[in-house]
This record gives sequence, structure tokens and C-alpha cells, in this order.
Amino acid sequence: MSILAERRQARPSTPVPAPPRPVRLLRGRRGEVHRPPTRARVVAGRRPAGAPCAAPRRVPVRWPWLAALAVASCLVVTVLGLFPGGGAGAPVPARTAVVSVEEGDTLSSLAARFAPDSEPGAVVARIKELNRLDGPVLVPGLALTVPVAEPAP
Repeated sequence: MSILAERRQARPSTPVPAPPRPVRLLRGRRGEVHRPPTRARVVAGRRPAGAPCAAPRRVPVRWPWLAALAVASCLVVTVLGLFPGGGAGAPVPARTAVVSVEEGDTLSSLAARFAPDSEPGAVVARIKELNRLDGPVLVPGLALTVPVAEPAP
């Protein structure tokens, strides 16, 4: 009997409070319902990645449109290149004169001086043709045949 009496006295007469449970902090998703880790998260309008009927997303084909746009832009550039730019000037004069090249003269400066109303590129090409020139280099004192515009009356 003494053993039972000691055991009863060993137990406290008032219950001992349980230790407090640890507080669980939520990070990231606030207001979301806790779900077991085995359950997939469902997002509106999308199926989970591992779902059996989940088909891969089809990307729209854009290559034909890109090729069509490239062809159309090439055609536009080609058509615009066929038209003379900015109103063509007068044609290259048929009358020619022999001039001496001075220091600092270029083919384009000669074309602007002797045929100011004509397109400079066409006049330069005509000067090269008349004098059988290969490059744009001119030597001072060289005699060149140049198209000359008619003097204004």
C-alpha cells in the first residue's frame, strides 16, 4: 500500500498546462487555403501540367506572314526605284566642249558647272563615257570633253 500512496502523491492535484503549439508563419500566398501536398494547384482556365488530357500549347505559325511581308517590301522598293527620283532634270546635253581640269575639280563639280539643269549622275556617266575614264581621279591640266548646256537666251 505504501507504493500506491506514493504514486498518488507524485501526481499533482492540478492539471499541468500543455506546452504551447508553435505558430506557423505563412509566406508568399496569403489567403490561400491550405491543401495537402499531393493535390495539384488549379488555376482558372489552365490544366495542371501532369493532367492526362493536357495537350502542348500550339504556337501560331508566323513564318508565312513574315515571308509575305518581306516579299511585299522588296516589291515596293523595286517599284519605287523604277520611278525617277524627285522629278528628273533636263536630259544630258548633246553639245560638248573641251575643258582643262583645274586643281580641286571633280567629275561632279564639272557636271554641276557645265550642265546645271541636268542630273549630275547622268552627266558624270557621260563624261566618263566620252573620255574613257575608269576612275574618278582627275589630274590638273588634263583636257576633258564635257557636255555643255545651251546658254540661256
